[in-house]
Amino acid sequence: MHTFEIRDQFLLDGEPFRILSGAVHYFRVHPSDWHHSLYNLKAMGFNTVETYVPWNLHEPRPGEFDFSGALSIARFLDEAAELGLWAIVRPSPFICAEWEFGGMPAWLLEDRSMRPRSRDPRFLECVARYYDALMPALVDRQVTHGGNVIMMQVENEYGSYCEDKEYLRAIRDLMTSRGVDVPLCTSDGPWRGCLRAGTLIDDDVLATGNFGSRAAENFAQLKAFHEEHGKNWPLMCMEFWDGWFNRWGENVIRRDAQDLADSVRELLELGGSISLYMFHGGTNFGFMNGCSARHTHDLHQVTSYDYDAPLDEEGNPTEKWHKLRDVVRDLFPGNWTADPLVKTAVSVPAEKIELKARTGLFENLSALDSAPVRSLYPQCMEDMGQSYGYVLYRTQVERDTAEPERIRVIDGRDRAQVFVNGVPVATQYQEHIGEDIRYALPEPTNRLDVLVENMGRVNYGHRLLADTQRKGIRTGVCVDLHFVLDWEAWRLSLEDVSAIDYSAGWEAGTPSFSRFEFTLDEPADTYIDTTGFGKGVAFVNGANVGRYWEIGPIATLYVPHGMTRAGVNELVLFETEGTVSDTISLRSAPLINHLEKEGVE
Repeated sequence: MHTFEIRDQFLLDGEPFRILSGAVHYFRVHPSDWHHSLYNLKAMGFNTVETYVPWNLHEPRPGEFDFSGALSIARFLDEAAELGLWAIVRPSPFICAEWEFGGMPAWLLEDRSMRPRSRDPRFLECVARYYDALMPALVDRQVTHGGNVIMMQVENEYGSYCEDKEYLRAIRDLMTSRGVDVPLCTSDGPWRGCLRAGTLIDDDVLATGNFGSRAAENFAQLKAFHEEHGKNWPLMCMEFWDGWFNRWGENVIRRDAQDLADSVRELLELGGSISLYMFHGGTNFGFMNGCSARHTHDLHQVTSYDYDAPLDEEGNPTEKWHKLRDVVRDLFPGNWTADPLVKTAVSVPAEKIELKARTGLFENLSALDSAPVRSLYPQCMEDMGQSYGYVLYRTQVERDTAEPERIRVIDGRDRAQVFVNGVPVATQYQEHIGEDIRYALPEPTNRLDVLVENMGRVNYGHRLLADTQRKGIRTGVCVDLHFVLDWEAWRLSLEDVSAIDYSAGWEAGTPSFSRFEFTLDEPADTYIDTTGFGKGVAFVNGANVGRYWEIGPIATLYVPHGMTRAGVNELVLFETEGTVSDTISLRSAPLINHLEKEGVE
C-alpha cells in the first residue's frame, strides 16, 4: 500500500516526488502494443503514464458497456504497474483529445432538451450510470487500494467552456461517492480567466495548467492563481504539447526536437512536474477522429494521431525521444533509463496483393441494413439510433420539365453525394450543402439517392451544442421549390462488413467495396498505401482501420500487427467517390503527400 499527497510538493509515501508523465491513450494503441509503448515511456526515464477515458467507446448505446479487449483500462493500468509506472487517469465525461464529440456518446444528442456538459439532471444521470460501470476498475487500482493510480481528473479544460461550479462539484461528487479517494485535479489554460472558471481550487482540487512552451511565464500565472486562493501547491503542466494534430488537406505539422527538449528542460529546472501530450499519439481507428470547430465550417482531423510525439504512430522512438532521455539523464541521474524497444513494419508489393472482388454499395444495402427506416421526411442519424458512419437516403421524384431541375439538400452534415438513377450528380461538403444542384431528370419517375457521411463531430468549444453535431439530413430535400416526401434510409454504421455480397455487381463511378487478400508469414505492422483511391474507410480482417482521403496530407493508414495474422489477410476498402484501383500495396513507413512545415499551432 502506498500514499500520495499534495502539499507544497507531491509526496509519494511521504517522500518528495516529481511527476514525469507521458500520455498514452489505451484506446488509440492496439493492446498488443501497450507493453511496447509503456516500456519506452519507462526507458526514457519517466515514472508515470496518463490517459483519458472515452465514454463513447465504453457506452456505445445507453446502458450497454464494454470494458473488454482493447477497451480494458484495467488491463492497461495493470501493465503499467508491472513496469513500475504510476498512473494519472482522466475519466471526465468530456475529454476533448481530438476525439469524436470530445469523448461524449453521440446518443446524448437524441434528447434535444438535454444540455450535455452541464448541471442538467438528465445529463448527470447519464454520467452517474456510466460511472457506476467505470469506477470499480479505477477505484481498485488507486494507490490507496494497493494500485498505481495516484491522481484523477474531475473535468477537462472546463475553463475554456463554462464556469458552472455546481456542475464541477457534481462530477466530483459522482466520483468520490463511488470510492475515488486519491487526490483530484483539473487542467486548464494557465491564465486567470480559464483557471477561475474551470477549477475547484477552493475545494482543494489541484489546479494544473496546459501549455507547450514558455514554462516560466505560464507557471508564474499558475502560481499567482494558487497564491490568490491561499495555496502553496506544486506546479504541474498536465498537457505539455510536444507536437500537434493534423487535418485533411493541410500540411503536416512538426515541432523541432531540440526546441522541445529545451522547453521541457526549462520546465523541469523550475521544479515543475510534467505530463507530455502526447508521448505516444497512436491512431484514431474507426470513425473516432475529432473535428476542429470554426465559425464558417468545421475542420475534420485525419486518422493518424501521430502528433509528432516522442513515439511515432507505430510506437517507435523519434529524435524527440532520444533528446528527452538525454534531458532526464542530465537532470535526474538516478532515474532508470534504457534503450528503447523498436518494431519493424513490413511492406508487401502490389503484385503480391490480389483483388478478389468488387461490388457496389447500392447492390448491398439490404446486407448492411436489412430494416431501412421509412419516414415522411429524412431523419438525422441520431434520431434513427445511429452514431457513426454513413446514411443512404432514397426516394422517388417525378420529372416536371425537360429543363434541369433544382435539387437542394437542406440542412445536412457533413458531406452529401447526390445520385439520380444511380448516376453521380453532385458532391457537397459542409458549407456548400444546400446550394443548387441543377440536373435534368431523365425519366418520368426517377430514383433519388443521397449518401451522407458523418466525418466526425467537434471535440471542444461552444459548437458541441450546435445542431450541426447531429449528422445526416436534418430538414429535408427540395426539388424545384418543394420538399420531397416518402423516404427510406439505410443506416451504414459499417460495424460488420462480413455480409457483403461480392457477386451482386457494381456500376463504375458509384460507391463500392473492393476486397483484397495478402499473405504474411507472421503478424506484422504495416501501412496501407491508398494511392489510387479517392475517399473512404479501410477494414483489415473486419476491423475498421480508419478513414482515408486523397487530399492528404497522409496517404497511408497504419495497421498494427495485432490486427493482422499469419497466413491470408483480408483488406476491404469502402470507396465513396468511385475512384478505384485494381492494385494496392502495403508500405513499411507512412507516406506524406503534402509538404511539411515547422511549428506548433
